Amino acid sequence: MYQKRITILGSTGSIGTQALQVIRRLGYKLEALSANVSTDLAEKQAREFSPRFAVMMEPSAAADLKIRLADTNTQVLCGMEGLCQIASLPENDLVLNSVVGMIGLRPTLAAIEAGTDVALANKETLVAGGQLVMAAARRKKVKILPVDSEHSAIFQCLQGNSKKDALHKIILTASGGPFFGKKREELEQVTVDQALRHPNWVMGAKLTIDSSTLMNKGLEMIEASWLFQKPIDSIEVVVHRESVIHSMIEYVDGSCIAQLGTPDMQIPIQYAMTYPDRVPSQVKPLSLIDYGKLTFYPPDLRTFSCLRTCMDAARMGGLYPCAANAANEEAVALFRERKIRFLQIGELVEKAAFFQRMPLRYTLEDVFWAEEEARRFVRVQCGL
Repeated sequence: MYQKRITILGSTGSIGTQALQVIRRLGYKLEALSANVSTDLAEKQAREFSPRFAVMMEPSAAADLKIRLADTNTQVLCGMEGLCQIASLPENDLVLNSVVGMIGLRPTLAAIEAGTDVALANKETLVAGGQLVMAAARRKKVKILPVDSEHSAIFQCLQGNSKKDALHKIILTASGGPFFGKKREELEQVTVDQALRHPNWVMGAKLTIDSSTLMNKGLEMIEASWLFQKPIDSIEVVVHRESVIHSMIEYVDGSCIAQLGTPDMQIPIQYAMTYPDRVPSQVKPLSLIDYGKLTFYPPDLRTFSCLRTCMDAARMGGLYPCAANAANEEAVALFRERKIRFLQIGELVEKAAFFQRMPLRYTLEDVFWAEEEARRFVRVQCGL
């Protein structure tokens, strides 16, 4: 097997650490890695995989890592400039973007401009700047390979028939998070610790809270709309508590195809790395008999208003999804700092998404303007 050269953005997070397990097993070469402030883990990864470059987003963390790796051949870079530099390395066969938040947009565009395929686990890239990203990918003839389990499932289902006019509907499955079945009145006193108890998946804190509000599923609907070129009203969300069916598609003839598997992110990570080939993995095989039954429910759009807001923002288009996403990032951070209540996340996202007119066609500068406006709105609403 060809030894692909991979750069991982966000190597110390949940997706990044699992991606390194896949790289280790496949014998691929880690060209570069990036992290935010986790210097202990970044040093350990750099010493094992010997990348040419390591990027730390925080200057103090970069200075620390540079001292730690002084006896190695790994060059330490810093900040967004470093992130975009490793994303655009000519040696890259694939850039896996697993950073959290809108920080992932610039390096995604940098990788595309370098003509490198992108394995995308950073959904905010397409939510905030999908118009720019997909146009650039078409122009550079670059593949955007989905890593999220739901989008990977859709991508895999479409391998049987890639004609756009054959696809009628996308069906995204959702676990329902830790508060499935609860009503708004029951969520008044939700704590951060409770919101971080996901029933099926091990994820980072921000993503886990997004799952508890169903914001994550709203962002995934917008991402799916861009990835598979379908309007938001052709995408349906179904709550599937077991997380065995990762998503489904419905063709125009009424046939439905689903991708099933044990809930383990190494499957979609590995498929993005090996595409179009499949190789054995170490994931436990799926046993439907062990599960016994699979259940399905409609999402509660009243209780989990973030999902409804994302759908409305997607229908309006332009930078409305960007504003919703930025407001959510700010609100989740405030919730984790115990400055706002759980239900305020959805309330702030809805208000911030539509508090002013947003451009329908936009530039990269417009994206960051919309982001800051939404963040500022949230802070003002909270008296900060």
